[in-house]
Amino acid sequence: SSTMSLSEAEVQSARGAWEKIYVDAEDNGTAVLVRMFTEHPDTKSYFTHFKGMDSAEEMKQSDQVRGHGKKVFSAINDMVQHLDNSEAFLGIVTPLGKKHATQLKIDPKNFRIICDIILQLMEEKFGGDCKSSFEKVTNEICTHLNNIYKEEGW
Repeated sequence: SSTMSLSEAEVQSARGAWEKIYVDAEDNGTAVLVRMFTEHPDTKSYFTHFKGMDSAEEMKQSDQVRGHGKKVFSAINDMVQHLDNSEAFLGIVTPLGKKHATQLKIDPKNFRIICDIILQLMEEKFGGDCKSSFEKVTNEICTHLNNIYKEEGW
């Protein structure tokens, strides 16, 4: 379905929550990836640059990890800016999903992992309200990405 299931109030509070973590997009994006690679080491296999890195400290310093962390956060930021416009939102999510499904062949379960880690980080830094106001957004993103994967034959 192309309709977003978020009310105007939910969109506003989700944006407020996201802004807090997006202020430090590179550091927080890096923290999310480092946690993913550390807690789910199989996810490193998709990134040739990161494969040999075992210590969180080493990953944190890596330009590639930092660059990708920032990229992930700026993609989510684009989605968050378009939560009230499903056409524009899908215009961002669709090519991203297609690329990850067809070119990069990333298992879609990794999107849920990343989203859950973002929610964890929000809760640690800004508390439970921040986390809960962003939870619906992560569900929305993951649902749309999974739909795109299905269309691509996953």
